[in-house]
Amino acid sequence: MAGTVLVTGGSGYIGGELIRQLLDRGWTVHTTIRDSAKERPLRVQLGDTGGRLKVFQADLMSDAGWAEACAGCTHVAHVASPIQTTPPKHEDDMIVPAREGVLRALRFAKAAGVTRFVQTSSMAAVAYGRPRGVHTLTEADWTNLDSPDVYPYVKSKTIAERAARDWIAAEGAGIEFVSVNPGMVLGPVESADFSASVEAIKQLLDGSMPLAPDLGFALVDNRDIADLHVKCLETPGLAGERFLAAGPFMKMLEVGAVLRARLGDKARKVPTRRMPDWMVTVLGLFNPGVRSIKSELGKVRQIGTTHAQDRLGWTMRPAEQTIVDCAESLIERGVVKI
Repeated sequence: MAGTVLVTGGSGYIGGELIRQLLDRGWTVHTTIRDSAKERPLRVQLGDTGGRLKVFQADLMSDAGWAEACAGCTHVAHVASPIQTTPPKHEDDMIVPAREGVLRALRFAKAAGVTRFVQTSSMAAVAYGRPRGVHTLTEADWTNLDSPDVYPYVKSKTIAERAARDWIAAEGAGIEFVSVNPGMVLGPVESADFSASVEAIKQLLDGSMPLAPDLGFALVDNRDIADLHVKCLETPGLAGERFLAAGPFMKMLEVGAVLRARLGDKARKVPTRRMPDWMVTVLGLFNPGVRSIKSELGKVRQIGTTHAQDRLGWTMRPAEQTIVDCAESLIERGVVKI
């Protein structure tokens, strides 16, 4: 199957890999970028696209460019969403663009006659707002927005997916809507402009994290997430589906152990000891980024991915390979100096 598909946020970490895979499968791809300066690096990254890639400038908070980007498309993968490495001044700085962006993409998609819309949501919309302990999550679970522990990024992803599903129910006749909910996305990076999720590997390698906090994430490879998006775009009969996409839950010390075992001297700065919880609390008094994650200490989230495996035949690389490929690409591209 190959037609014309719009991938929003094409200069991003997931978006770029998704475009590559779609082009490889014969699709014609439209993509949106917020900053026109990112078009050239994207084209360099992708190489010869045979004229099957069209790039449009569009912003989540403006109508400009969206009609042109959607024109002629039957499918949309809405990957674009605001993300910051530091907490925003106000939570609405993330929530409003995430919510309004997906609603804008849906409205223009419907006007253009799009029949399949895949939203890149997140495990942030599924797994948060729960007490300390071990939690097993499925597609039926949602983040508890009433919890005081839920920080702006988590809120933005939850509210955006809820808003999209509500819009589909009310106004989306004729559109099959599917969401993909990745865990912590790692894997090779193409440039120094990479996802905030990769920052954790960078900090483990470069020594800026001398002790590892008692935090962990369910990991997934960027290449596998792109593959899952392709399957969601191409497989018929998925209206209303939701696919969790994450592998094993690994604490930062476990990730560090993989790096030391596989990279040898290149991983000499990787921490070997856990940061006491009290130290995280103290650092949070001075560092808003640390303060926002303090509530995640000691939590374990086991993710059930059997639905994606059974329904779509989706598979994942071993987490160890994903971690090592991510680290080696950071070193190779000079993001981490060894």
